[in-house]
Amino acid sequence: MVELRKAVEKKRKKLIEKLIAFNVYKKEDKHLFELSLTELETEYKKFNSTSHPHNNIGSIK
Repeated sequence: MVELRKAVEKKRKKLIEKLIAFNVYKKEDKHLFELSLTELETEYKKFNSTSHPHNNIGSIK
C-alpha cells in the first residue's frame, strides 16, 4: 500500500511540474497541489491537447 501511495505522489508531482510549464498554477480556486491525481491528469490532457507542437515547451532550439 505504501508503494502505491508513493507512485501516485510521484505521478502527481510530475503532472504538477508539467502544468507549471504551461503556466498553470491553479484550477479555479485550488492550487495544483490540492488537486487529486485524476484532476491533474484531466487538466494536463486539456492543456496538452490544445498546445501547439512547436511552442516553447520541449521545442528544439
